[in-house]
Amino acid sequence: QVQLVESGGGLVQPGGSLRLSCAASGSIFSRNAMGWYRQAPGKKRELVAAITSGGSPNYADSVKGRFTISRDNAKNTVYLQMNSLKPEDTAVYYCNAVGWESRTGWGQGTQVTVSS
Repeated sequence: QVQLVESGGGLVQPGGSLRLSCAASGSIFSRNAMGWYRQAPGKKRELVAAITSGGSPNYADSVKGRFTISRDNAKNTVYLQMNSLKPEDTAVYYCNAVGWESRTGWGQGTQVTVSS
């Protein structure tokens, strides 16, 4: 059974920064690309950043240049550094193994609110 535990969210002013963490249990972490997803109220969940098992990142256009994804395979943890935050970044953020979402399920997520 895979467990995904996200943390690090909070309330931040526009232009501020947050660092999210996701601890993943099980063997799925080390062998797969990991992604950060977000879901804003009334919207579908979207993938905003992903990182391959070898450490190559990819980003959605909406966060490119502001967010940085990284992973520590020894700790089974993936991170999302978010800078220059905007109100439209407000959402619940989740992590998961890319392509495995229907099999792993979702963690509780972590709320990010960008507001003055």
